Amino acid sequence: MCHGKSCHHRRPRCPQGKIERFIEPCLLLLLSEQTSHGYELLENLEHFGIDPRCQDPGQVYRYLRRMEKEGLVVSEWEPGESGPARRSYRITGDGLAFLNSWVKTLEARVSIINKMLARYHKNQG
Repeated sequence: MCHGKSCHHRRPRCPQGKIERFIEPCLLLLLSEQTSHGYELLENLEHFGIDPRCQDPGQVYRYLRRMEKEGLVVSEWEPGESGPARRSYRITGDGLAFLNSWVKTLEARVSIINKMLARYHKNQG
């Protein structure tokens, strides 16, 4: 009977991969389309298959703050119509260049993944 993490009899977990880094190009793409508030960005991540109910809002804001420090986005406070002021984000020229780099990297990875999947399906049957 196995106990503990070093057990060799347990099935290995299927690698799920981390989606967190993928949020960055998604946010940049959304901001390339229009200036947005953080909450809007969080909701719009759903367009990429990222469920906003499962996403940590704090993580999205940390990405936005980091990207602002790096000069990829800028923000400003807008007075709220019926509530407190909200921070509005927009992409910069450096942000667009960084988004283009992300797209090239993702395209290369999609190519590798497609080749792997094609070979897998060819061998399955």
